[in-house]
Amino acid sequence: MRFTTHIKRRMLLVAVAVATGVMPLMAQSEKGGAEKPFTIPEMNTWKVAKGTFPIEQIRQICTDGSEGAERVARLLAEDYALLFGNALEVTQGKAQAGSIRLSLVRNGKLGEEGYRLKVSPERVDLSAATERGLYWATRTLLQMCETAGGEGLACGETTDKPMYAIRGFMLDCGRKYIPMSYLRKLVRVLAYYKMNTLQIHLNDNGFKQFFDHDWNRTYAAFRLECDTYPGLTAPDGYYTKDEFRAFQKEAAALGVEIIPEIDVPAHSLAFSQYKPEIGSKEYGMDHLDLANPATYEFLDALFKEYLEGDDPVFVGKRVNIGTDEYSNAKQEVVEQFRKFTDHYLRLVESYGKQPACWGALTHAKGETPVKVENVLMNWWYNGYAKPDSMAALGYRGIAMTDGWLYIVPAAGYYNDYLNTRWLYGNWTPNMVGNVTFEEGDPALLGAQFAVWNDHVGNGISVKDIHHRFMPAMQTLAEKMWHGAEPVLSFGCFDSLRHTLSEAPGVNELARYGKPHSTVLETEELKPGTTLDIPEVGYDYTVTFTIEGAKEQPSTVLFRSESAVFYLADPVSGLMGYQRDGYLYTFRYAPMPGVRDTLTIEGDSRGTRFYVNGKLREDFQPRKLYRDEGKAKMNYISTLVFPLGKAGDFNSKITNFEVKNYIDKH
Repeated sequence: MRFTTHIKRRMLLVAVAVATGVMPLMAQSEKGGAEKPFTIPEMNTWKVAKGTFPIEQIRQICTDGSEGAERVARLLAEDYALLFGNALEVTQGKAQAGSIRLSLVRNGKLGEEGYRLKVSPERVDLSAATERGLYWATRTLLQMCETAGGEGLACGETTDKPMYAIRGFMLDCGRKYIPMSYLRKLVRVLAYYKMNTLQIHLNDNGFKQFFDHDWNRTYAAFRLECDTYPGLTAPDGYYTKDEFRAFQKEAAALGVEIIPEIDVPAHSLAFSQYKPEIGSKEYGMDHLDLANPATYEFLDALFKEYLEGDDPVFVGKRVNIGTDEYSNAKQEVVEQFRKFTDHYLRLVESYGKQPACWGALTHAKGETPVKVENVLMNWWYNGYAKPDSMAALGYRGIAMTDGWLYIVPAAGYYNDYLNTRWLYGNWTPNMVGNVTFEEGDPALLGAQFAVWNDHVGNGISVKDIHHRFMPAMQTLAEKMWHGAEPVLSFGCFDSLRHTLSEAPGVNELARYGKPHSTVLETEELKPGTTLDIPEVGYDYTVTFTIEGAKEQPSTVLFRSESAVFYLADPVSGLMGYQRDGYLYTFRYAPMPGVRDTLTIEGDSRGTRFYVNGKLREDFQPRKLYRDEGKAKMNYISTLVFPLGKAGDFNSKITNFEVKNYIDKH
């Protein structure tokens, strides 16, 4: 048996860099500026010095002895081992030659997130005024080591700090359950690119036209364990209070703030399905009845469960209350909405948190006062909250312009993938639709992009979400850090970004080796075989020969953390695959005594199945129709092919081969 896995990260970096013609991996200005190592985000400055620091001689991380530097050093040592396989000793005192030194210093100019990094022929020095700044310095160093491709680090130094305080991402976990295992990986990826905020949208609902216009049948979910209202929590996927609390603390330790969001009074069908009397009969049951005192009683108790106590479930300093897309058909309702918004902004603040909201005070103009001080707004559509008008009132905001920064997978509106080329060359966080703030305006704290899972049941997987997330995140991490015109052309940046890991220990795209390569092959695949590669991502080709035998339903060929590929699925006994709660079946079953060559091809659009070279199934996006054909939804049948460990099967599998991705995104 022979496996060609090419797992060594340095080998991958060199292979990709050679393929793209960008060796060495240095960012050189096309306007004649000085070279600097390629990182995302790009370092603001780089002062070139003579010589190189030999990476292979790194053996230890030395700290100044402070508790904060010690903690960051341990995190660096863990991540260095994950990326390069070398265990680094953490010590205190005088730094020896070949070491990395970490120091916390008093330097007000560096701020909360700034740092200094200096590479000399003898050692690497990292310093910052805070733990977060020092941790960001280690992210830069790890990326420099990755892009060095096993060669020495170029000597030089930088003083680096962000222009924008909030650099983030929002994920809709309400309409689609996102497992905690993925959220924890997501935080590691954000941290690796110095993205410091993750907003978790905890409740939402589908569109009723896809559910026979019946609010009782329309999908809705609230994703947190709830003791106050037993039965409110979504049964198809939720987070326990303990695990959500631990998740936020783990994220904070990596420099990422989690902003939990309970979205009210619209998008609130999960609550009105639980307690119908608080739903609006006039505007739809996804709207809460703002004139009903029971609405306030219900929500006050709900927020209290997660905000009260010495160790609240909502750990961080901010909590988002929603407040978007409520009807403004009547002025009376507008005034009720403003009263509601003010009440929950103040309620959140009463528990010691900064309240955040989507904001709709342009849409809901009225006389009822709404709290301004210490309120953060997500500025997504200027018709709901005009940013300059909100800033004039005293609000602080985050740029989230929907047309530029919203991903709605496979929906046919907004973006399926963000236009990263346009964003890289044209956008900065100070642009909020048709309103542009001056750089450094204190009203604008930063930006976030978002993934909305609007179309419940459309087949989109967590892997599909991640495939859309990564190119957007890498591009926006670059722009949110400094906002300035990039040094590199987009083409160069887009090639070089592939040379960086998603994060130490994270490979959700499941990419191994260089593009178009054979990453795994074996003459015979025996039941129970463990492979080095857990799964292979888009765009792949898996081919094998099968000598059929009778298989029992639920017979597995391969199973990974995210998917199962069946020789005989549990429902029909046909070959197929399952992931994210969806089961897809091919019109094929292993036949005793029959020998076939099977090929599965998978990309970000769908999955194709061949028998003896002839296409048998082509699972491309297809339309689902509801409401007498007026409502349509794209249905997706993708698969990141599971490997990892073979199942217990009777058929004989030979000539098993996995070919790797085509580098499209």
